[in-house]
Amino acid sequence: MTDSSKILERVGPRLRAFRQALGLTLAELSAQTGLTPSTISRLERSQIGPSLEQLLSLSRVYGVPLDELVAAPSHGDPRVHLRPVRREGLTFVPLGVNRGELQAFKVIYPAVTELPPARFHSHPGREWLYVLSGSIRLVLSDQTTDLSTGEAAEFDTKTPHWIGNAHPTAPAEIIAIYGKQGGRVHLTHV
Repeated sequence: MTDSSKILERVGPRLRAFRQALGLTLAELSAQTGLTPSTISRLERSQIGPSLEQLLSLSRVYGVPLDELVAAPSHGDPRVHLRPVRREGLTFVPLGVNRGELQAFKVIYPAVTELPPARFHSHPGREWLYVLSGSIRLVLSDQTTDLSTGEAAEFDTKTPHWIGNAHPTAPAEIIAIYGKQGGRVHLTHV
């Protein structure tokens, strides 16, 4: 068996693992990629080999480079080359490859003229954050805490929560670590 055959043999289970890690159904992934649920299912079960077009579409949705998607041999460069994601004015910079567990992001809260209204989220898991610069406001149910540069917070995400820039005239940057449920909420429904 050639090296490329070995790589292709492992693609199906990897595709399924990425989809499941994001908690996507076949129908949800189909809507985001344009691939039929049947095609996705056959790809995941290695019944058909993926085309480059299919892999590019899946790679975009999963937010991973092609070589990570197919588990191609490493070329020795450990740097992360993932693109930032913008959601409703926030910029999320991935700090590692999403392997379906914890995912770290640098989150940039831009300067704005006034604080936006709080949009609470709750989901299973825990969230940890560290303020790199500026100040952020963390609201847990009815408790409001402003955190400044160098401060960290950790909380149970079943508690309704919201995070925003505490001083809207200057940007704020944090490092945030989300579990898979938190990543879906913050990156998909922000």
